[in-house]
Order: sequence, then C-alpha cells, then structure tokens
Amino acid sequence: ILSLVAMEKPVSCHPDDIRDEKVKVLKSIEALTLDDMVLGQYLGNPQGTTEDARTGYVEDPTVSNDSNTPTYALGVLKINNERWQGVPFILRCGKALNERKAEVRIQYQDVPGDIFEGSTKRNELVIRVQPGEALYFKMMTKSPGITFDIEETELDLTYEHRYKDSYLPDAYERLILDVFCGSQMHFVRSDELREAWRIFTPILHQIERERVRPITYQYGCRGPKEADRKCEENNFKYSGS
Repeated sequence: ILSLVAMEKPVSCHPDDIRDEKVKVLKSIEALTLDDMVLGQYLGNPQGTTEDARTGYVEDPTVSNDSNTPTYALGVLKINNERWQGVPFILRCGKALNERKAEVRIQYQDVPGDIFEGSTKRNELVIRVQPGEALYFKMMTKSPGITFDIEETELDLTYEHRYKDSYLPDAYERLILDVFCGSQMHFVRSDELREAWRIFTPILHQIERERVRPITYQYGCRGPKEADRKCEENNFKYSGS
C-alpha cells in the first residue's frame, strides 16, 4: 500500500509500468533501524469482558512465558527522493488493539499563520481499506448558524452507501479474476519483493539476535504510549475517526 501511495505516475496502466514505479519507490527507502521502531506485546485486561481480553500474550498456554515475540510494531520509513524527502511514512500494525481496521491516513501540514489560535485540527485524507471501503476527507469548516465557530467535518465517500446497488468484490476475488485474465497488476514482482526484504530483513534479524524486549500494552488500547510519542516526534498528530 505504501508503494501505491508514494509512487510516481506510471507512463501507462500496463501492469509492468505500474510495478516499475512501485519498485522505484522501494529502492529509495532506507532500511529500518531500531531507532525507527516501537515494538509491543499485549497484556491481559483485568476488566475485559471476554476470556481473550483478560488473557495476555504470554499467558496463552501455547506461548512461552519468556517470549519476546512482538504483537505490535510501528516503523517510520524515510523515502529519499525529490518528492518525499523529509516526509515520514509511518507503518503501524498490531493484535488486541481497540479497533480492527486497515487504512491510509495522509495528514496535511498545519497552515502557517493560523488565525484560529490553535483551535483547528489538521486536514486529513483517509483511505479505508477495511472494514467497509471508504474514502473521506477530514477538514475544518464553519459550523451552521450565526456564530463563527469552527468544527471538524468530513467529505465522505463510503462505498456501501454510495454504491448500494453494486456488487463490491473482496480482494481475493479480484486476484482470482486477475489470474484467469492473465493480469499481474495486483501481484508482487520478484524485484519488488527483494527490495521489501532489503528494508525489513536486517532489523528482523537484529531483533531476534539481540532478543529485543517489546514494550507492554493492555489488551483493547491503541498500543504502547511510546508509539504515540514516536508519531509526535515525526510530526504526526492522531485525532481519531
């Protein structure tokens, strides 16, 4: 998904042209280091309403009590090219979090000379992959009425609302159709895979070799607080929704 968001415009819609641009982006990304990452492992929540919620990762009978296996990871990637130099790309995933979703958040910088005295939130373009495909833009607008109050609102394109009468295939259905049609557009090419390995393999080996201890977080939260601080260090401000 990162390469699709960050790639340059391909010369055509041919699968090879699209995948060429994806590979160019990956070649511009530095390999991850521990300083770029936050690793976490969830603990049971004593207030949880289910047995799973009350059970921490290492309390699972199939898991070793001294396991260092992360159940959460945040990584900050840097793309060294003309367009994205200095722009952090933050990848975040985990188990036992407060929400189950996959999305892309493109956050815009604060406007210089803010006349609203810091009462605004940043504009965001959100691409939600699942659950419920959607594309929406979060922005600050004047609230209705005679006052000059501002509030956050959304320009929302939720597919199941906009295309009620259309069949929306899931990802695997599309891939199977591509196989039958002989299209490789949505598949990973070998050079793309090698570049992804170049970025992630060294840090994975280091984590295993040094037995890096993950930071604990409670079942059902957003993840380790250190992850939010890492986002703030990279000038990303999460406001939810």
